[in-house]
Amino acid sequence: MAASEVRLMKREVGLLNVICIMAGLIFIGLALWTALFSPQFFTTDNLFFISVCLVMALMFLANPLFYLHSEGRLPIPFTKRTPRPEAPQLASSGPPLLDAKGRAVPPDVKSMMARMKQKQPEA
Repeated sequence: MAASEVRLMKREVGLLNVICIMAGLIFIGLALWTALFSPQFFTTDNLFFISVCLVMALMFLANPLFYLHSEGRLPIPFTKRTPRPEAPQLASSGPPLLDAKGRAVPPDVKSMMARMKQKQPEA
């Protein structure tokens, strides 16, 4: 069940990214069409229409770029890539971590606690 949901979510994200890219390209095309084929380029109306089209294109194209960056598939020039540090597994490191009511803490909370302990300076 979980694998089919993940596959469905990936398809949805892919479809939304394609729609955003198409809308961004349409707005860039409208701005270029207005710039190239308008009889008077430096009118207030033309400059306003071009700027609105370019801002809309930026808004639609930013989301797919942020998605590619978060997935690590968009290379950023002049930056070093550092591998993401994996949180150490706490399964065999001692007694289970308990909350205030004595219940066992879920593994994701354990990994968050491990990351917070790594960031604290040791005195």
